[in-house]
Amino acid sequence: MKIGDGLFPLIASELAEIPGVDCWAVITDSNVARLHALALISDLKKSVARVEIFDFPAGESNKTRETKQSIEDMMQKSLLGRDCAVIALGGGVVGDLAGFVAATYCRGVPYVQIPTTLVACVDSSVGGKTGVDTPAGKNLIGAFHQPIAVYSDVGLLSTLERAHIIEGVAEVIKYGVIKDPELFAFLEENMDAVLKCDEQALLHIVERSCSIKARVVEEDEKEADLRKILNFGHTVGHAVENLSGYSIPHGGAVAIGMVAEARISREMGFLSEGETRRIEDLIKSAGLPSEVPSEMDGARIFEAMKLDKKVRAGNVEMALPCAIGEMAAVDGSHGIPVDESVL
Repeated sequence: MKIGDGLFPLIASELAEIPGVDCWAVITDSNVARLHALALISDLKKSVARVEIFDFPAGESNKTRETKQSIEDMMQKSLLGRDCAVIALGGGVVGDLAGFVAATYCRGVPYVQIPTTLVACVDSSVGGKTGVDTPAGKNLIGAFHQPIAVYSDVGLLSTLERAHIIEGVAEVIKYGVIKDPELFAFLEENMDAVLKCDEQALLHIVERSCSIKARVVEEDEKEADLRKILNFGHTVGHAVENLSGYSIPHGGAVAIGMVAEARISREMGFLSEGETRRIEDLIKSAGLPSEVPSEMDGARIFEAMKLDKKVRAGNVEMALPCAIGEMAAVDGSHGIPVDESVL
């Protein structure tokens, strides 16, 4: 994993040195294709024999089995074989989808993540989770498939609208809550610099976030227990995202989920009122939403959560904080069963 500012022009020459790859399949979306793909492809063509690009319409609504099949069909028509490798160039949607294509194409080919959003830099590009959404819920079909390299160039974030930076901050707040009180305090003190895309502030939060996730994934790749802490905010968040028809973006849904799950943790006796308030206040200071939309009552959310991958033996499980930087465990497990009555 490489993190820095100005990495993008150097990536092609490094990829050309990877043995056994005769063709690179660049998978991206319609937005990133316009901004960054041509430059990458031009650089790659100076060093490798063959480069192909496969793009799809941007947006979570296109992270589907149908889009995956369409890309695979195009790759097959281009006669790409097991000597190809995939480049996921884009945000979380691209990374999840391209990684899943790589996991299954010709029974698995290598892939590289080049994230272009803050969410992807700090979360989805790290850890090897890939997948697509279904009408029942988010990321319900997928695979674990680790990238052979990740290049996070914070310079690419300068093309993002402020709203997309704010989305990524939600995931950074999560890391502070689950494992890093110093990162949480940094955000409390430096939120304006982060939202203004200050280079040093961005490098700090990306490096810190990726370090936390990498350590957790190294210890528990397949989510036997410890990796469950990375799901803080995502159980309620994915339900809200799905019920909104993905009109609420991922970062906003996770922010709503973190506030809801912090309050649940307080009600269950794990988290103090003061720590709950700090989480709420930091989320609000980032300009993120903090309340479940009024049209989504507890019963609807709980039903949506029952379709979550984290359900065990019919029980909805959540990762709940007991302090800023520490997660609760019950009977040695970080997946804590939650009853509908606490919603």
